[in-house]
Amino acid sequence: MTVKVINKSNHSLPQYETSGSAGMDLRAHISAPITLGSMERMLIPTGLFIELPPGSEAQIRPRSGLAIKKGLTCLNSPGTIDSDYRGEIKVILANLSKEDQTIEPGERIAQMVIAQYTQIEWKPVDKLAESERGTGGFGSTGS
Repeated sequence: MTVKVINKSNHSLPQYETSGSAGMDLRAHISAPITLGSMERMLIPTGLFIELPPGSEAQIRPRSGLAIKKGLTCLNSPGTIDSDYRGEIKVILANLSKEDQTIEPGERIAQMVIAQYTQIEWKPVDKLAESERGTGGFGSTGS
């Protein structure tokens, strides 16, 4: 899949780090370090603008290294960027640690996964097909 991109940051385009990577790291497009206090959240720009093909989305997800080392995560995760959105990609970053955490210019703050989806049409019915699980909810299939 080819995706059109405008890069207004001074960083290289996101790339897959290994042949098996599903996501590409996004970098903070900021001019100076930003400090997030404990339980604080902030919208961090990336400088990237994309044009996805119809039937695809970009999912913005936390980076596991930031989560374990600094307690930083993405809210509204995974965040969805729709194929018709043309604005700048921004990341809602939250500090879940007890200490202030600093984000440096160019720091890898999230990962982006491109996925395909199918839009549906609703078909109102009076009854659904039976299944083995039935109406069993949370925890109904075991611990």
